[in-house]
Amino acid sequence: MSRRIAWVLSNDIVGMDNQSFGMAEALGLECVKKRIVPAAPWKYLPPSLWLSPLKFLGEGSDPLQPPWPDAVIGTGRLNVAVSVAIKRASGGRTLNIRIQNPQIDLRQFDVIVAPEHDQCRGDNVLESLGAVNRVTQVRLDAAALKFTPQFADLPRPLIGVLLGGSNKRYSIDAAFAHDLADKLILALQQQGGSVLITPSRRTDAAAVAVLRERLAPYSAVIWDGVSENPYFAYLALADYLVVTADSVNMASEASFTGKPVFVAGLTGGKGKFEDFHRSLQARGCTRPFTGELTHWQYEPLDETRRVANEIKHRLGW
Repeated sequence: MSRRIAWVLSNDIVGMDNQSFGMAEALGLECVKKRIVPAAPWKYLPPSLWLSPLKFLGEGSDPLQPPWPDAVIGTGRLNVAVSVAIKRASGGRTLNIRIQNPQIDLRQFDVIVAPEHDQCRGDNVLESLGAVNRVTQVRLDAAALKFTPQFADLPRPLIGVLLGGSNKRYSIDAAFAHDLADKLILALQQQGGSVLITPSRRTDAAAVAVLRERLAPYSAVIWDGVSENPYFAYLALADYLVVTADSVNMASEASFTGKPVFVAGLTGGKGKFEDFHRSLQARGCTRPFTGELTHWQYEPLDETRRVANEIKHRLGW
């Protein structure tokens, strides 16, 4: 029997793609990436106002035509209307699986996977603690095997630092980087070891520059953004992990490892990001980063596999 085919709708936003592909892979689907470039004025409008979304895609979009797939999976506002149109065009045969709250009528979807902090409720909604993702033990083992020689001579413990970028809630700027550097230096002075830092595409160059300067006297490796990204290797090889509070994805992925995960930049205030981080702390996955390194144990967070198994059960797969 051939594998079921899923079109994974992509707007070339890495964090969104990782969630969509992670869910498709966990469901055992054969993934076909479909790039979606919304055209004006539709890309500025909420999905409920898009007209004929399959006809008015922008230049660079992949063709969307029969044969229709067994499932369509997407994350984020910019491909919601397209996923609904595909299901309609297929005569309802294509399963519409949505990651995150679609912000339109939930009945348009067969399954919605929404993080708890989205507060999306419905009979077809499965809640996850944090973001579903592509982290698997197989991927971590492969990355560890590949990158171990590069880090074999570094003093331990290894402190992996996953940097995100500024958003409406958090500022990952030069001032933040100085504060983070202070805490990393404290950890190095108390415990020794090395720091491994991987910035994201969203990380302010000024913040990276501060960290390079401040950590220059210490054993520190900062990814150059050009060579192969060691992100999975850091998850696999680090003894401790530090993630910035702006990213639900990174905190979720780090918590998959079962290692101590520290969150830098928490405000302790209100909002869905802070609610999410409080939930992770309550589960025992994370603690605020103060520069003090401690060990603790918790059940690794593998929401992607848990949710995928529930979807399979509901669909009779």
